[in-house]
Amino acid sequence: MSGFFGCVSKTDCVLDVFYGTDYHSHLGTKRAGVAFYSKDKGFQRAIHSLEDGYFRNKFQSDIAGFSANSGIGIISDNEAQPIVLTSHLGRFAVATVAKINNLSELEEYFIKQRRTFSETSQGGVNPTELVGMLISEGETFEEGIVNVFNRIKGSCSLIVLTDQGIIAARDKLGRTPIIIGKKDGAYAVAFETCSFSNLDYEIDKYLGPAEIVMVNAEGHRQLRKPSNKMQVCSFLWVYYGYPPSFYEEINVDESRYRCGAAIAKKDDVEADFVAGIPDSGVGHAIGYSNQRGIPHMRPYAKYTPTWPRSFMPQNQQMRDLVAKMKLIPNTALIKNKRGIFLDDSIVRGTQLKDNVVDLYSAGIKEVHMRIACPPLTYPCEFLNFSRSRSNLDLATHKAVYELTGVEHPNMAQYSDTSNGNYSAMVEQIRKNLNLTTLKFQKLNDLVEAIGVPKENLCTHCFDGTSYFD
Repeated sequence: MSGFFGCVSKTDCVLDVFYGTDYHSHLGTKRAGVAFYSKDKGFQRAIHSLEDGYFRNKFQSDIAGFSANSGIGIISDNEAQPIVLTSHLGRFAVATVAKINNLSELEEYFIKQRRTFSETSQGGVNPTELVGMLISEGETFEEGIVNVFNRIKGSCSLIVLTDQGIIAARDKLGRTPIIIGKKDGAYAVAFETCSFSNLDYEIDKYLGPAEIVMVNAEGHRQLRKPSNKMQVCSFLWVYYGYPPSFYEEINVDESRYRCGAAIAKKDDVEADFVAGIPDSGVGHAIGYSNQRGIPHMRPYAKYTPTWPRSFMPQNQQMRDLVAKMKLIPNTALIKNKRGIFLDDSIVRGTQLKDNVVDLYSAGIKEVHMRIACPPLTYPCEFLNFSRSRSNLDLATHKAVYELTGVEHPNMAQYSDTSNGNYSAMVEQIRKNLNLTTLKFQKLNDLVEAIGVPKENLCTHCFDGTSYFD
């Protein structure tokens, strides 16, 4: 995943872009960048790696040298961005939240036209530069962005910094969000609305699927109306989103409270406390605790002053070490107790398995795990969700393989909760993780907890359903 922030102001906007982008740090792990435009200096840009540090530390010295009334910033999980290009449309900077599944096909298309790529990402073409080249095929920015929507397979939300302001365009099926914020003398564009509050912005507009708007310091103007089809990612509310943020006018943590409560209503296991696996499991746990009246406690303390995010290091061994070291079990709250733990999801299950080992080492009697979403049975086709290189990396596929010996099973039968195969898969995952009990959220309860109609949600990773056009 990635996340971006942009601002156009009647006064200097550099600090707003700096802090607004920083509030998206939970969405990306590898690269970050900012780009600014001023009449005096033109386009200015800085890009740094985040693999060994945090956004604020990496960009603090750069920011002091910038001055501008418009700018964009991005925390990126993969490629270096923003990309600055010059074409018949003029000079512009572009940043994307995207997964382009036909990248090779589009690369070949441009190579045959004898076009040149100057940026690389992981040894290949930089996807954001490719998006910029697709934009440049249009007679206008609007036409170029529609070309992006029509040509790529996957998803792409983007912001374009021009000498006239910022053009914001939400993915054609709205898989990722874009929200406009406003304050006196300035407008902002963001993925996460949590970036608005402390910078004094208030939410002004939620962009619809495929909608394109031009934003300047005076306001915003619609360039393209939204489409009727939407497939916003349900995992935004389950995991990705920061608790104070809103998508489709629905708050992240409120939906997590409802989600935890829905699990609790169908659970009767006895326990001494309820706890969330930090951080995204906490909201679900509070909802569960409130519903059942079992005390919410914190048997884990998350140590963040020096240990980075566990998914930041590119080496798997290092990621596993970081995940272990940053969570400190509190034996005073754990020993001889029965605990119900809420987590957002189980992807590979490696980190959760280590957590369970720590809990038993601390003297816990029972570990009851409740997962806030259904089992992840299908890999995501639309977002850069996981670093897993094989379906067998998924805990669900591993369990099915252990049960059947089949590497590529028909997962539809394992997504149906009324099917005995589903129960067998869940039981195998429970055994693999050494849990006392294990239950997953039902899909219809998750949809209700989010509050967006099923037909407008992407639930592909749970049930294999989605629009692909």
